[in-house]
Amino acid sequence: MSTLTNFKSNQACDLSFSNNKMKIIMEDGREISIPLEWFPSLRNATEIELNNWRFIGDGEGIHWEDLDEDLLVSELIS
Repeated sequence: MSTLTNFKSNQACDLSFSNNKMKIIMEDGREISIPLEWFPSLRNATEIELNNWRFIGDGEGIHWEDLDEDLLVSELIS
């Protein structure tokens, strides 16, 4: 008998942008790709503004200082 263990985490550990998408790497190894179209402030941002981000709450959220934008990671993956 095998037992399935739930290792899902709501904390991100890396973030990148390509092809009008935001790619979030989760602490548990999942990779989530989200269209920038969902977020007008990110969609209209320059590459420099997009890449000026930082994690908040140990990866529970993402903050863009230049854009005054905050996203909660758990809301993006639910």
